[in-house]
Amino acid sequence: MLNNYNSLAQPLWQNGPAPGAFYNFTGGQTPVQQLPRELTTVGPYGTQHSTAAITTGSSVLGIRYDAGVMLAADTLVSYGSLARYQNIERVFKINKNILLGGSGDFADIQSIKRNIDQKMIEDQCYDDNIEMKPKSLASWMTRVLYNRRSRMNPLYIDVVVGGVDNEGTPYLANVDLRGRSHEDYVVATGFARHLAIPLVREKKPKDRDFTAVEASELIRTCMEVLYYRDTRNISQFTVGVCSAKGCDVEGPFQVNENWTFAETIKGY
Repeated sequence: MLNNYNSLAQPLWQNGPAPGAFYNFTGGQTPVQQLPRELTTVGPYGTQHSTAAITTGSSVLGIRYDAGVMLAADTLVSYGSLARYQNIERVFKINKNILLGGSGDFADIQSIKRNIDQKMIEDQCYDDNIEMKPKSLASWMTRVLYNRRSRMNPLYIDVVVGGVDNEGTPYLANVDLRGRSHEDYVVATGFARHLAIPLVREKKPKDRDFTAVEASELIRTCMEVLYYRDTRNISQFTVGVCSAKGCDVEGPFQVNENWTFAETIKGY
């Protein structure tokens, strides 16, 4: 009996008020607004959204130095607790000014990366010599992720956006799945927030920014610590470097493994 009424029911607030406009009462001539695809009902019980990440990438670390930014992430994408895909890059070059590093559900990372690539194609088609800047991408990401979160269908990702603007000023920010964002000279996702950020802040000079050599050494040290302490990391990682000269993703590199201390561990 109820199924007969469900076919006649209209979406809630479909004729509600729009900002600066009049009410459109039911029965008017206004066409029914098409709802987003992920909100449309496809069966008697509606559409089921994902509630957890399946294939996941772990930490991403970003460090801002005097002439640019560096982003690093290992190349492992885990299937649950299985180290399934061990050669997947999670640091991407967006354009000559922007790098993006993603952790969380890798399917959602691929989805948002496709959307960003489409925006880059549109920029090229306009041919107006205006390219997206890293701060603009970070702001756009906050809007997209907050919108998805508000619709109870979030993208389960945590991203680091870095790059340089037209004046060569470095920019580094973190955006999480709820659309929250912050800028700093070091940002991270996953376990790197707890393990790597304290190491970087301890080495920060008081009166100046890091140099490129210092940032590179810190990246290597932090990736080594993450490999030892984070079960979702492996020894292989890539590094994205962005400066006024351009952006590039380098690697993969290997951490300097040293397991000699394991001989002294007993009780396992």
